[in-house]
Amino acid sequence: MLREFKEFAMRGSVVDLAVGLIIGVAFGKIVTSFVNDILMPPIGLLAGRVNFENLFVALSGSGYKTVAEAKEAGVPTINYGLFLNTVLDFVLVAFAVFLLVRWINRMRRQPEAAPAAPTSKNCPYCLSSIPLQASRCPQCTSQLEADRAHA
Repeated sequence: MLREFKEFAMRGSVVDLAVGLIIGVAFGKIVTSFVNDILMPPIGLLAGRVNFENLFVALSGSGYKTVAEAKEAGVPTINYGLFLNTVLDFVLVAFAVFLLVRWINRMRRQPEAAPAAPTSKNCPYCLSSIPLQASRCPQCTSQLEADRAHA
């Protein structure tokens, strides 16, 4: 059983999946940092100096300045600012994956197939269609010359 598991784990697709998962988690952290640390502060500034991490509703009805204060007081909160950050994370990751898949599909596309080689030719005497390798026309029985056979 251990040998079977080793064979399963060492298959190319399982290893590729593991590598993809690890890279995906790291990429998710990069996107989260991009959203939280680079993208949201200017958006918050444009929206009137709003810190999206502190956009919440305290369900107790009391006013708290930050989510941390409300959590310290043990008050349940609806953290819609954090939800907006998470939605933006998802949209950016989905868009990046879309671009990656689109690029990979473009790289995989098969080149256009070359036109098929001709399999017939026209008899220079009666102009009927005959097989390419024919040396005599079956219609008019003319002997085809070698130099004209490939014209």
